[in-house]
Amino acid sequence: MSSTENYLPGFLALELDGDGAHPAAWRAARHAPAELLTGERIRATVLAAESAGFQIATFSDGPLVAGPEGHAGPDVAGRLDAVQRAAFAAPLTHSIILVPEVDTVFTEPFHVATQLASLDYVSGGRAGWLVAASGTEREGAAVGWAKVEGAALVAESAASVEVARRLWDSWEDDAVIRDVESGRYLDVDKLHYADFETGPDFPGTGYSVKGPAIIPRPLQGQLPVVAPLRLIGGNGLEDGGLDVGGPDSGIDAVLVRARGVSELAAEVTRIRGLFAGRVAVIAELDVVLDARGQSAAERIAELDSHTPWHSSGARYTGNAQGLVEVLTEILATAHGVRLHPAVLDVDLDELARLVLPVLRRRGVLAPTTTDATFRDLLGLDHPASRYAAVEKQSVDF
Repeated sequence: MSSTENYLPGFLALELDGDGAHPAAWRAARHAPAELLTGERIRATVLAAESAGFQIATFSDGPLVAGPEGHAGPDVAGRLDAVQRAAFAAPLTHSIILVPEVDTVFTEPFHVATQLASLDYVSGGRAGWLVAASGTEREGAAVGWAKVEGAALVAESAASVEVARRLWDSWEDDAVIRDVESGRYLDVDKLHYADFETGPDFPGTGYSVKGPAIIPRPLQGQLPVVAPLRLIGGNGLEDGGLDVGGPDSGIDAVLVRARGVSELAAEVTRIRGLFAGRVAVIAELDVVLDARGQSAAERIAELDSHTPWHSSGARYTGNAQGLVEVLTEILATAHGVRLHPAVLDVDLDELARLVLPVLRRRGVLAPTTTDATFRDLLGLDHPASRYAAVEKQSVDF
């Protein structure tokens, strides 16, 4: 069993998508626009985040936002596949956890499980999964599917996570034996069928997955799964959503938003109480800092003059010292905070120089540890396969 004390001090995650969270971020970036979709850009940003001391890097995914009348506007960010970006970054890094966002509605669960298990191997156990579920008509049309919403959306998400978890368990940890004398690579008795099938009440198109997986069990056994609050069952939303701490559609960390910075710590406290310590709680915070001789307010006004930034989350706008105080308050309650910098090149510099070092001196941030796994960071034990004759243990946060 783990306790909340295992999470103090907390951790910081950084979103590395595009040139930043602001739609006009590319206008303030320190590279030519054509360099955005290159390996060199991925390398530079993820190494800068690791060097700054962030424990986690996340990679958003999904279709680009359309401009007026459905056409791409001048400030639409370019984007490569999130899993591919994380996989590219994995051998270049040593301590930062890599968590790509992967859709659960219009992707094949078997392939998602395989890709994420592969990422866990190439990163040495520093991988996680940020669950996404958006079933708009435009997204569905891209892959020949209909729009998915409501109960069907959360059901698709829960089913996809359960398939992945079953497949990750379908190989026991010691299934690969490499027995030269007998010529056996595998102990077939330690491979198992996943045997998943959606039930008769499944609101979407039903399917089944037999298994086993086509790749050995991930190094972590089970990759930690992170999901936004709106997809979690028992939250007063849709029934049948993702579970917290369960063996099937369970998640290990929940992302929490609030309308304003002043409300964020209270919302984190509410969610921790709601789930009674069964899941790590990560607060979401947009960030615009004073930089380059400009105040944060001036910077955001200049960017908004091109394309306004519409975000549903709390946004900190101000100097670095003020952000230190805000993060100190939030991390007294939250297990971690994920930052969304307005302009990655600009705000990451300020965070690295003026924010993270102060938080670390205060003892607010957990130390970065080379080759530690995501489960290590969350205080989670290595889980036994559900198909092995080993008693499973639960973990409290």
